Amino acid sequence: MTASAFSDRNLSESANLVSAPRRRVIDLRRGGRALGGSYLYEGDALITGWHSHDVHQIEYALHGVVEVETDSAHYLLPPQQAAWIPAGLEHQAVMNPDVKTVAVMFDRSLITDAGDRARILAVSPLIREMMIYALRWPIERACGDDTADGFFRTLAALVTEALDHEAPLSLPTSDHPIVAAAMAYTKEHLDSATCAQVSKAVAVSERTLRRLFSDTLGLPWRTYLLHARMLRAMALLAAPMQTVQDTATAVGFDSVSSFTRAFTQYCGETPSAYRRRVTESAE
Repeated sequence: MTASAFSDRNLSESANLVSAPRRRVIDLRRGGRALGGSYLYEGDALITGWHSHDVHQIEYALHGVVEVETDSAHYLLPPQQAAWIPAGLEHQAVMNPDVKTVAVMFDRSLITDAGDRARILAVSPLIREMMIYALRWPIERACGDDTADGFFRTLAALVTEALDHEAPLSLPTSDHPIVAAAMAYTKEHLDSATCAQVSKAVAVSERTLRRLFSDTLGLPWRTYLLHARMLRAMALLAAPMQTVQDTATAVGFDSVSSFTRAFTQYCGETPSAYRRRVTESAE
């Protein structure tokens, strides 16, 4: 496998220049004119900083967990899923330790109905293999050729179809200061958070907290808590040597059986099955 020399670490350095504005447009092609290209990221934990791209991007987690944050949502990209980030969307990515991802970029002309928000997609084996194959064409090469352009047109068509099959792996965000503070406190205390504790932390009554969540996010605080616990559990279970028992405790469940019921209802498979699938696929 030939990987691009360009990586998210370069992107992070570009996005966080001291003299630059908070959110930059990153030219992933570095002046090149290729219709499509790729890069492989494999390394330490990394926060890219807020930025946008001049091209569409789909990123596939071979193993490890990636988190993508936009102004409207916080997305979790677990192993064997792909994150879709359309051109122009401001975002930042958090690469958790031991992550390995393949990213493929497309010129805007290849996917015209890209939408305006990030999405998490359950990719087919064909798309997965094509994304890995695409690593032979780095995104920063000077120009394309007939073979590569035909390949990326085909992959773009498959990705366009996959955009209709979105996985519910995101949490809402809010610019309301009380709601934002409540969400941050909740995520930091998933093992013990209660409505009473959160409302006290943000200096409002429980009734006010519930009303603000319902009015601002369209869902109850308890539903937000459950979804945050499930997404964190998925991230934890992808780590080597992580047990279902330890995960259940870490996200605030008193018993493995209650955690298993909640996880299965949310993810469509048991925690043990999910952990086995994502860890075996990483070997």
